[in-house]
Amino acid sequence: MESTKIIVFESNQVRRIWHNDRWYFSVVDVCGILTDTPEPRKYWSVLKTRLKKEGSEPTTICSQLKMQANDGKMRLMDCADAEALFRIIQSIPSPKAEPFKRWLARVGYERVQEIENPELAQQRMKSLYEQKGYPKVWIDKRLRGIAIRQNLTDEWKQRGIDRERDFAILTAEISKATFGLTPTAYKKLKGLSKKQQNLRDHMTDLELIFTMLGEKVTTEISHKERPETFDKSKQVARRGGAVAGTARKATEKELGRSVISRQNFLDQKEPEKIK
Repeated sequence: MESTKIIVFESNQVRRIWHNDRWYFSVVDVCGILTDTPEPRKYWSVLKTRLKKEGSEPTTICSQLKMQANDGKMRLMDCADAEALFRIIQSIPSPKAEPFKRWLARVGYERVQEIENPELAQQRMKSLYEQKGYPKVWIDKRLRGIAIRQNLTDEWKQRGIDRERDFAILTAEISKATFGLTPTAYKKLKGLSKKQQNLRDHMTDLELIFTMLGEKVTTEISHKERPETFDKSKQVARRGGAVAGTARKATEKELGRSVISRQNFLDQKEPEKIK
């Protein structure tokens, strides 16, 4: 499964994607950082032509992977892993080249460390949420929710489900049964307009708790029954979500108010940037 994210070098964003067990970086973003050109795509196009003439074929060291473009859509872009990117950087005269190489090496190494020791990834994520200003009790629930979510996606993979689109469909089934809302509708309720805004980062404690309950029960049912088709997994997702939905309604009856909230954390500050 591929996962994408944006990191920052000296206030400049770099798109990257985890693919085939290593990070791939947007070549255009790197060209823009090292050259300060207002047209990094044009620069990369000219550089590719020059490298071809010199006998170096950029297409053999770059991969076409989908990343989010400026218009918000996922588009195929030239991406390079750390080794290939080092070769490209050598062809770009820039005083930023050496510090960028050191930064690039550190970013790649951090991911390798996190794979070997998942607790490092959790500590890093906890630190980021603390920097944003989230309450510690909320952070504990959010991190627990991430672990439960990972267990669920691992279970789905065991059932032969591994596409992001299918994950989204099953997640929507759990959410509808738990809250009566799809994640898309839930984001709209909370006033989240940007695609990259994570709904769970804007949930209250109780919303996180019932989200965890729905996903945990779904995982347990799936593990017990081992559904053999996608449609059967959808049924399991609805049943798991229904358990959480029943618990939510009982809680709302006792509290005399809805658990579903318009509250968000849009006023939280951004996490400290990686330099």
